[in-house]
Amino acid sequence: MSIEVKNVFKYYGEQAALNDVSFNINSGEIIGFLGPNGAGKSTMMKIITCFIPKSSGEVKVCGIDVEDDPIAVKRKVGYLPEHNPLYLDMYVKEYLSFVAGIYKIKNKKERVQEMISLVGLDKEQNKKIGALSKGYRQRVGLAQAIIHDPEVLILDEPTSGLDPNQLVDIRQLIIDIGKTKTVMLSTHIMQEVEAICDRVIIIKEGKIVADNTTEGIQHREQEKQTIFVEFDQVVSKNQLKQINGVTTVQNIEGNKWLFETTGDIRADIGKYAQQNNLLTLTMRLEEKSMEEVFKELTRN
Repeated sequence: MSIEVKNVFKYYGEQAALNDVSFNINSGEIIGFLGPNGAGKSTMMKIITCFIPKSSGEVKVCGIDVEDDPIAVKRKVGYLPEHNPLYLDMYVKEYLSFVAGIYKIKNKKERVQEMISLVGLDKEQNKKIGALSKGYRQRVGLAQAIIHDPEVLILDEPTSGLDPNQLVDIRQLIIDIGKTKTVMLSTHIMQEVEAICDRVIIIKEGKIVADNTTEGIQHREQEKQTIFVEFDQVVSKNQLKQINGVTTVQNIEGNKWLFETTGDIRADIGKYAQQNNLLTLTMRLEEKSMEEVFKELTRN
């Protein structure tokens, strides 16, 4: 187990930023840690990375308690905070060499060059960080987070403010890194979650409200399904309501209908069509997007 969080509370004065939070992350998983602003995402990440203490509970990284041996935990963790803290007056290669020295990395020069190539900074390596675009600064931040070859990578809003081309590059880089490391990332971009995450943890007002695979999250309400059907001829709404399992029926236009049901009743709809000499031109299960599920779980 790479990350173990049990019954964690974090108070700022009397306000609970984290309220009895528990979850586990296995080795090799890419986890999306989601929630609205102020939900407690960054607070949880800072506790895992030993930047701030918890009020109570237990947090372990690679089996090491964050309070018992924070230095050992930091050796295991790479961290890219939401506001990427870089020395803007340092050159890219100089900065990464500085970070490598902090970690006392052997063959420092070779490792720095390896990181520069890995994150795509070859053409920018001799520039000052302050002269780089935000996308390239994020690459520098990723390089410093993984230069010591950590087992766990914590990324807080790693693609915030990037243009579409930079987004694609950084996402692919995270996917590649996730093949050999455990990655926990926070983001507000739901397409990003669907594209790269194996599992999603959603937090609201300091409490976990969902923890499942991306597919499982989208199918969380299996008892409620929406089915789109287009018949080849006019059908009575009252007749459609009689199909077993149908909760509501809505006519979209012409012979197109939207069924809200208590389960996947496409076979029942097909049987009804056959019995009434109807042809189903289209029939599909309408899946909720990650964004729709996120809104349902986190809205007040």
